[in-house]
Amino acid sequence: MAVITLTTDFGNANWFVGSMKGVILGLTPQVSIVDISHEVPPGDVRAAAFTLLASYRCFPRLTVHVVVVDPGVGSSRPAIAVRTADYHFVGPDNGVLLWAVAREKVLEVRRLENTEMFRQPVSATFHGRDVFAPVAARLAGGLLLDALGPTVKEYQRLEWPIPQQTTAGVTGQVLSVDRFGNAITNIDATGLATLGGRELTVVLPGGQTCPVKKFYAEVEAGKPIALLGSTGYLEIAINTGHAAKQFNLQVGTPIEVR
Repeated sequence: MAVITLTTDFGNANWFVGSMKGVILGLTPQVSIVDISHEVPPGDVRAAAFTLLASYRCFPRLTVHVVVVDPGVGSSRPAIAVRTADYHFVGPDNGVLLWAVAREKVLEVRRLENTEMFRQPVSATFHGRDVFAPVAARLAGGLLLDALGPTVKEYQRLEWPIPQQTTAGVTGQVLSVDRFGNAITNIDATGLATLGGRELTVVLPGGQTCPVKKFYAEVEAGKPIALLGSTGYLEIAINTGHAAKQFNLQVGTPIEVR
């Protein structure tokens, strides 16, 4: 069974997500639709890119990943479909797909220009329903990308913030805050390995510190901790608490590991 995933900032209170699913099922009734998240902060392209990055490899080969976080909807910004060795990705050309795509072997990128593949009439404010949903459905049904539009050599990049080595350790930043208040950073196991096997400490902007451990229960309830989480990146947490609120952590907050 073909699989399509949806990641949006639409929320679940209105008809937006349901409408997209209706269009998909109308074209490819046998497809399995999986919601990755519809709670991406409105218009937050980086948060959507990280949400996709953290989850897309959990799905079987040939899954079609659709991301609709699209502040430029209705403008001249292009829409694209990407075919890699294992997946398809569909979304606006604003960088939202690129953190995941950059980790794959890209075979082709096409601009979505063939209006025969779209739901008509195309709303200037809802390309999720009228452009991305029908394109994803057709790809899941076996459509080749060359039917969608011309090949694209250049597309919008979303730069990955690379951790920096310092004389004291490694500096990075918060990329995402999950619903538990854990602040996920851009520092992975490779970055930590450069510091050797010694005990490590995370230093936050306010001067607060937390030890780097392996699992939450290594510190008492209410105590801060840093650990490599399920995404493979270092996250700052409080055992049974909300680190982002307590330490005023948000996307872009700098941190240092020593």
